[in-house]
Amino acid sequence: MRIVRLVFLVVFVGLMLGGFQWYRYITNTESPYQEVGIELNSRMPEPIRKWGCDRLHETFANTLPPYGCQAGDGTSWM
Repeated sequence: MRIVRLVFLVVFVGLMLGGFQWYRYITNTESPYQEVGIELNSRMPEPIRKWGCDRLHETFANTLPPYGCQAGDGTSWM
C-alpha cells in the first residue's frame, strides 16, 4: 500500500510540474520558441493545445507559429 501511495505521489507531482511548465510557456512574453514549452504544448489534447496556441498568437501575432500551433501550410496559426 505504501508503494502505491509513493507512485501516485510521484506521478501527481510530475503532472503538476509539467502543467506548470506548460502554463508558464503559454503565458510567457519572451519568445514562442522555447523548446520545452513547444514540446509540452504539441503533446496536449487538441482543445487544450488550441487554447494555448490562441494565447500565444495573441502575444506573438507577428511571428511564425511554433511547432504544434501551425496550420496545414506551416506558416499560419491554427
